[in-house]
Amino acid sequence: MKKVLMVLTSHDQLGNTGRKTGFWLEELAAPYYAFRDAGAEVVLASPLGGQPPLDPKSNEPSFQTELTRRFEGDAAANAQLANTLRLGSIDQADFDTVFYPGGHGPLWDLAEDRHSIALIESFLAANKPVALVCHAPGVLRHVQTPAGRPLVEGKKVTGFTNTEEEGVGLTQVVPFLVEDELKARGGMYSSGPDWGSYVVRDGLLITGQNPASSAATAALLLEQLA
Repeated sequence: MKKVLMVLTSHDQLGNTGRKTGFWLEELAAPYYAFRDAGAEVVLASPLGGQPPLDPKSNEPSFQTELTRRFEGDAAANAQLANTLRLGSIDQADFDTVFYPGGHGPLWDLAEDRHSIALIESFLAANKPVALVCHAPGVLRHVQTPAGRPLVEGKKVTGFTNTEEEGVGLTQVVPFLVEDELKARGGMYSSGPDWGSYVVRDGLLITGQNPASSAATAALLLEQLA
């Protein structure tokens, strides 16, 4: 049985707006069930452990899907979410792959988290695929190759676009723009139409553009695992 680690944010403050953020529900739910329905075991982790903050916006009716509702009604999944493991306690050797859902939260904590950075580096060093969706590709900003170069340098990547960030009105709120950051680190960034599904794979690295890309990102990861 394949074992999949999913890493969620512990950060709940949307900059200095006084509003809440966290992880995006659909970006957890769609991959979670893609993995579970494929027979994989899923383990959830976050920097602080315990219950990670849900971006309240992601649970508004307009963003709910069949899979978010399935997750909401799944007692076992919710118990798991309430008790995420502390990221610092995770050993890459126990897993076949890692998946990072987005939401704005990861830009503040996971992007700067030394455990997360080391974990991604160790998965890739062990020849295991790494997948990130929406804002989560921003978590790669400090991840390096064994030679000390930015991981994304010369690699095909995608992530939340500048125009999508503009669309949600948070360009001035986020600590950095995912698209700009991936390009600044030498990534060969591309994107599809805003809010449409778009996924890129380059070797072991799989990145998805936005919430609509989460299921396709998980599917590509399962294909790579097979």
